[in-house]
Amino acid sequence: MEQRILRWDGSGKPHEVSIVAAHVRGVHRRSEILDLDHYLEVLWRRPGALPGATALAQARATGRFRPEHQQFWDLARRRNGDQAGTRALCDVLLLHRHHHSDHVIAGIRAVLSIGNVDPAVVAVETRRAIEHLQPAPVVGPIERVPDLSVYDQLLTAQPNQKANPE
Repeated sequence: MEQRILRWDGSGKPHEVSIVAAHVRGVHRRSEILDLDHYLEVLWRRPGALPGATALAQARATGRFRPEHQQFWDLARRRNGDQAGTRALCDVLLLHRHHHSDHVIAGIRAVLSIGNVDPAVVAVETRRAIEHLQPAPVVGPIERVPDLSVYDQLLTAQPNQKANPE
């Protein structure tokens, strides 16, 4: 992912540098790399455009639109109709802006297990998953901390005195 730092304060003067946007760079000529997240507000207003959206196809191809999302969307459209079901999916996808993907997926799974399609319930279950899902412990070699007390004696030793009288 290529990151560019953009500066803007409206007056043309240099402003505090901060990362405004980060985008994946297209490698091939005339390639389009679309992020589904950038279109969610528009797709919420025009829910009929989501099934054929190029951004959705790319999200599916990259694995960002997971089977849990599809299951939620299918159930929401079956229960509430195409428009309301797609809007519910957009609301759930907007949760990814503020929460880690694993937590949102855990929230979707919990909601699907009870057969609910309310995005507010997904948000509650996502927050509950944040509280309950602990990161996996890192397994690796155990580092020994060296004993530095000999060096501490050097700091307190007098010039005519040996640091380690043994």
